[in-house]
Formats: sequence, C-alpha cells, structure tokens
Amino acid sequence: MKNKKNKKLLPIILLLVAALLLTACGKSSEEEKESTEAKVEEKIEEKVEEETEKKEEETEKKEEESEEKTEESEKETELVEETPDTTREFTDSTGRTVTIPAEITKIAVSGPLTQIYVLPLCPEMMVGFAGEFSEEASIYIPQEYLDLPKLGQLYGGKGEMDLEALLAAAPDVVIDVGEAKDTIVEDMDSLTEQTGIPFVHIDATVATAPEAYRKLGELIGKTDKAEELAAWCEKTYTMITDMMEKVDTDGKRKTLLYCLGDSGTNVIAEGSFHAETINLMSTNLAVIEDVVPSGGGNEVDIEQIMNWDPEVIIFGPESIYDTVGSESSWSGVTAINEGNFYETPSGPYGWLSSPPSVQRYLGLLWLGELLYPDYTEYDLQDEVTDYYELFYDCDLTDEMYDDLVENALP
Repeated sequence: MKNKKNKKLLPIILLLVAALLLTACGKSSEEEKESTEAKVEEKIEEKVEEETEKKEEETEKKEEESEEKTEESEKETELVEETPDTTREFTDSTGRTVTIPAEITKIAVSGPLTQIYVLPLCPEMMVGFAGEFSEEASIYIPQEYLDLPKLGQLYGGKGEMDLEALLAAAPDVVIDVGEAKDTIVEDMDSLTEQTGIPFVHIDATVATAPEAYRKLGELIGKTDKAEELAAWCEKTYTMITDMMEKVDTDGKRKTLLYCLGDSGTNVIAEGSFHAETINLMSTNLAVIEDVVPSGGGNEVDIEQIMNWDPEVIIFGPESIYDTVGSESSWSGVTAINEGNFYETPSGPYGWLSSPPSVQRYLGLLWLGELLYPDYTEYDLQDEVTDYYELFYDCDLTDEMYDDLVENALP
C-alpha cells in the first residue's frame, strides 16, 4: 500500500519540481533582461552625459575664444586710437600732394635762398647748408650751425646737390623755396623717387614772403614763429608800398641800374626774378629782350649804360664800387660823375639779391631811405636792428650797423 501511494505521489512531485524550475528559469531571464536594460540605460545616460559635457566644453571654449577675440579687437582699437598717424599729406606750391612724416624733426634745403628763409624759423632742424658761408657770417649765425655738413644746391649754377651727403644726413624732408623753375614738378618728383626723401617747393617772391612763411610753418609744425616772421614781412611790405604810392603820385620815382661783376657791366634786367626789389623801388632802366634768369645778370657794355644814363647806380658786393670813380671808361656816366653810386649792403647775404631771399626786405627799407628820404616814415637803423634780432637772434650794435651801410648811404 505504501509503495502504491509513493508511485501516485511521484508524478505530482515531478510536476511541482518542473513548475518550480520553470518559475526559477523565468525569473532569472527577467532579472537578466532587467539587468541588461539597466546597463543599456546606464550607458545611454553616460553617453548623454559625455555629449553634454563635450558640448558644454565646446561652448565654454567658443566663449573663451570669443572673449579673447573681443579683447584683441579692443586692444587693436585702443592701439589705433592711442598711436598717432606716422605720416600726413602736404600740398606744396606746385599743387603736388606729398606724403611726409607726421612730425618733422630734420630738414635739408635746396640752396642758399632756401636756407635764408628757413634759418630764422628752425635752425635746430637743419641737417646741413647749401655751401660755405662768408667769413663774416659768424657775426650773425652761431658757429654750431655754420659747422653743419655742406650738401650742395639744386639750382644756381654752383654745382649740384650732393645726394650721398644728403642721404647720410637723413632729413625728413628737403625744402625748395623761391621762384618755381619750369621743370619744378618733374625735378621734385624725380628727386623724391630717387632718394626716397620727400622734396617740396614753396613759392616765395617779395610780395608773397608772408605766405611762404605760413606755408613753411604748416610744413614743419612751427606756426607761431612762422606767423611772427610773416607778420613782420607784411608790415614792412605794406609800409613800403604805401610810401611808393605817394612817391608815384608826386612823380618822384628815380631811375636806376643794378650793376654786378668784375667790370660792373652786368645788369639785373627788369624781367628778372632778382630785380623784384629794384622794380618796386625805382624805374629799372635795364629793359632787355632776352633776360638771363641767373643772379649774374645780363652782360652789356659801358656805352649801353651811358645811353640808359640812370640817376642812381647800385653796385653789387665784390663789384667795382671801390674803383669805379677813378676809371676813365665810366667818366661819361652821370651817376658816377655826380657821386650817386652806392654798394648794396651784405651780411650774411646781400640785401638786394645774391640770392634773392627774404633779406630783400632790408633792400626795400634801405632803398626807401636812400632814394626817397623825404617820404620815409621809419628809422632805417631801428628797422634793420629789429630784422636781425627777429630773423637771426642777433643783437645788432651801432658799429655792426655802420659797417653794413658803410657804402650804402650818402
């Protein structure tokens, strides 16, 4: 009986075991599934976190780069705002627009005429002179400037500019002042290209000297001193032209010749740039068809001078003033016979030409006193003294003045 019961229970037990096994297997599968899903989710989350972190890092990097670029841009802007331009444009008297340094500290000159204009304005900027000065120049010009290198000159027939010396001196600009030659534009452009140094031209006649100084002041940045010099020129020119209007109204204008050279038979003709002072202050009798443009004048003969027969003759420096009174060839000239001949003052350059610079204003004042003493409303010595003080910073003594006009007044 007992065995029968056991046999009956065996299938049931097997069924229960199988059921339990199935249950256990199903649970394990589900757990594994759940575990796998959990791992996948974890990896996804990790991937998302990695991507998020990466994006955040990229964003931060871009922001940093953007900030750096902004800072660089701000620095560049500040640099542009704080750093002045290194060059500027200057339009010279020929109409050329020339690029020059924003600040001029060193200048060279094209010749003696220019250096006389520039010397009173900015001697400390000059890197050289056109040529040697006369021995008496040290009376008016400090030795420190007289010792500067000699650079030669562009015009005037006394050699050429020493470009090697010019380049060694390394000026910021080379200035040409005076009468514009026919080839002035081509000359200035060619020299600028050849040397790499800007060359500029500024017109300057007797009438336009004030404007020349203002233009020079604009060029080198010394407008106050330039205006002071310009104002003196304007005052003097107006005073002289007003006087000459009265002279002409009364018909008192004198006839005159300006004679130069070893024999005194070279004349500065009416149409010459060098004759501006004479033309303004007298009737220049030297009317010649083919005018020589140089300061040496036109050569004529003594017969022509006798035919012109001027009331007054002015001899240039180093001409024949000292001997003409005893030369028989000049005995037929009325001005010589009557003692109406004089020598133009000079120091450190001539007052009428040699070269035709701003010193011609001294010539205006002197000829006013010499030819029309009844019309002058100024004291010549006072005016000359003021000029030398303003233009050369020179205290002109009575002795120095007397030396200048020794052969220039009756």
